[in-house]
Amino acid sequence: MDILPILDTINSYLWGTPSLILLFGTGLLLTVMLKGLQFSKLLYAFKLGFTKEGNAKAGDEGDVSNFKALMTALAGTIGNGNIAGVATAIAIGGPGAMFWMWIVGLLGMATKYSEALLAMKYRVKNANGEYSSGPMYYVERGLGRKFKWLAVAFALFGAFAALGIGNSVQSNTIAGVMETSFGINNITTAIILSLLAGLIIFGGLKRISTVAGVFVPVMAILYIGGSLLILGINYDQIIPAFQMIFYYAFNPVAATGGFVGVLVAEAIRNGVARGIFSNEAGLGTAALIAGNAKTDHPVKQALVAMTGTFIVTIIVCTMTGLVLIISGFWDPTGGLISGVEHPAHLEGGALTGAAFASVLGIVGEYIVAFSIIFFGFSTIVGWYVYGEKCFEYLVGTKGIFGYRAVYIFACGVGAVANLTTVWAFADMANALMMIPNLIALILLSKVVVRETNDYFENHYKAAKGAEKAAG
Repeated sequence: MDILPILDTINSYLWGTPSLILLFGTGLLLTVMLKGLQFSKLLYAFKLGFTKEGNAKAGDEGDVSNFKALMTALAGTIGNGNIAGVATAIAIGGPGAMFWMWIVGLLGMATKYSEALLAMKYRVKNANGEYSSGPMYYVERGLGRKFKWLAVAFALFGAFAALGIGNSVQSNTIAGVMETSFGINNITTAIILSLLAGLIIFGGLKRISTVAGVFVPVMAILYIGGSLLILGINYDQIIPAFQMIFYYAFNPVAATGGFVGVLVAEAIRNGVARGIFSNEAGLGTAALIAGNAKTDHPVKQALVAMTGTFIVTIIVCTMTGLVLIISGFWDPTGGLISGVEHPAHLEGGALTGAAFASVLGIVGEYIVAFSIIFFGFSTIVGWYVYGEKCFEYLVGTKGIFGYRAVYIFACGVGAVANLTTVWAFADMANALMMIPNLIALILLSKVVVRETNDYFENHYKAAKGAEKAAG
């Protein structure tokens, strides 16, 4: 029996308009309740994450630093969706889709902030002495035992989704690039990925966070550097590209030549949907690692966590979008670079690779190829943390060894398997993670506001006063 049509039907409902409204509406509600905190405190949030001001102090409880917690979260979030997902959104929804990705990203910062804050407030210590956090803990501890079933549902689907979207799908993408760009067969890639993933995963959270602290900056520099090089070469087309984004966010793209045209509704739907997939705000994944951070107040790590959404959507996704628009690879009739034709058979990551290659030649192709490899592998490692936290909630720490073995096996299988059905299962699991998490965020929104007010009215002012006195 072919279950793919059944899964596709389920996903059409789970990722339909009601779910997108729930996601968008939750971000808007939290933005209003927090008085636009993601805008007014953004610079302070970056200071906490990337300067000494955010360093843990003696006596602060946690397992890793704010920076390493952020890098681990980014390892799971910055993935091939930032390359392939943006390409798909713009190819289907037109340049205007980029605008709606920005909107969902900016609102998603409030969602991500709230997830991380609740993760810190309701975190618990496990049998190994490490902290465990996530939606299942703030659902159970914040909403009460009567919501235990909702917490179990999130954990179950989270553990499953990690095997698919965060693991097998990524290894399959990496295997495709290794074969196409470097001539390495899928079996060899499967063995290499499994060995490397096992080496890191069996080292525990601290090794994973250390590797993420190296991997994420390297891959970000590689990909963003290549994007900036293309934009620098075509600097005179940057403003026209932004003009196209803003214009087509509210106006349909006319049908010309081989291009069928795009309605504004398509730009909104694709921008919102792909934006959510790229930054994961609302899925609850950030909460699964945020609780491990060393800090003296939940708000500090929450602020650091929300910078991840800004980095992913406003920086990385924008780079991809601008390159695609300027190179003309979103439109078969050509773009701002004269004479460029869009190869209709390409899509996703291959389309982004072709766009880079059209400007930088073989170097551009390799930049995207290596970025996909780095992005994909870091996602495999980062999502393992998510899966482990969910699995631990369901069965305790005794079953972790078995989950690690299954996760590594799935990594190898993913490199050689046909993952159409796995994609469908993973999409379903993601949606089923999202729904209980968003319900919890709405019900616990007053707790988020209360903790936020406590920090900025007491701890923040006291710290700034001490700084002035010392200075």
